[in-house]
Amino acid sequence: MDEAEQVAAIEEVVLPIVRDHGLQLVDLEWRAVRPRAALRLFVDKPGGVAIADCERLSREIGDAIDAAAVIDEAYDLEVSSPGLDRQLRREREFRWAVGKRVRCWQAGGREIRGRLVAVESGWLVLEGDGGEVRLDRATVTKARLEADVPWPRKA
Repeated sequence: MDEAEQVAAIEEVVLPIVRDHGLQLVDLEWRAVRPRAALRLFVDKPGGVAIADCERLSREIGDAIDAAAVIDEAYDLEVSSPGLDRQLRREREFRWAVGKRVRCWQAGGREIRGRLVAVESGWLVLEGDGGEVRLDRATVTKARLEADVPWPRKA
């Protein structure tokens, strides 16, 4: 089984469990490196993910993966939240980030910030202070979440 098939098989086992816990799978990373492989799951839900969510999910997913025999080598399982300034790379991550503040860099060093309002075929649509901006995905060299923390204002 090649790496893409392995990831698809793991995801097939993982997705229903993640959904049953009221969570959304943001990313799944499979690193089949020796001597010990690593499976990393990044999950989210409205209001954020608690440590208890990650613990429960980790136990259940570990048991399900073992029962389904989709991984036949020793591996470490890590379940966590995506983080405040997560880099966005895959289509699923961009779809998850709709509604969140992002920073995008284009070839040539141009930096654009705004709220991601849509992910369309080959395009990202951001809403910023200057209005709506459409970015061709092919020109985006890097994209990150931008912490959207409501800092208290000083009186």
